[in-house]
Amino acid sequence: MAESKVALKRADKEKLVEVCREFNNKPGELINVLHRAQNIFGYLPAEVQEVIASELNVALAKVYGVVTFYSYFTMIPRGKYPISVCTGTACYVRGAEKVLDEFKRLLKLEVGETAADGVFSLNCLRCVGACGLAPVVLVGEKTYGRVSSDQVRKILEEYGYEG
Repeated sequence: MAESKVALKRADKEKLVEVCREFNNKPGELINVLHRAQNIFGYLPAEVQEVIASELNVALAKVYGVVTFYSYFTMIPRGKYPISVCTGTACYVRGAEKVLDEFKRLLKLEVGETAADGVFSLNCLRCVGACGLAPVVLVGEKTYGRVSSDQVRKILEEYGYEG
C-alpha cells in the first residue's frame, strides 16, 4: 500500500518549526517534539517527520525509528474517538478477542483502520497495566474495565454511535 503525500500548509510548517524552537531545537527533545506535533496534527505523516528531522538536525531514519517504536505515535490519522483494545495476556485470556471482534463487526473496521467519517478508529495495544480490570478498552483517554462483547454497543453509543 503506497503512502500518500500530505502537503503541509505553510502555517502548519511554521507551527512545527515553532514547537522545535520551544525545545531549543535539541535532538534530545525528539520525543517531546513528536508528542507536541501529534497533538497538533493528530498523527505524524512523513512530511511532519521530515520537518522535525531537519529542525532538530537528526537523521530522518532516527525520527521514523522513534515514531514506529512507540505505540503512542501513529502515522495514520486516528478517528475523533480512537478505540484501543488491550490484547495483553490477562486481557486476551479473559476475552479481549471477542470484544475486539464485536468492535470490528459493529464498526465494520479492521485493526488499524479509521472510519470514513473520521469518528472512530480501531487499534490494539499490548498492555495498559490494568490487568486486574481485564479485558480493558480505551476510548480516547477513558478506560473501560471488565468489558464483555455485549457491552461494546453501549460503549459506542456513549460516543454517538447509532449503527
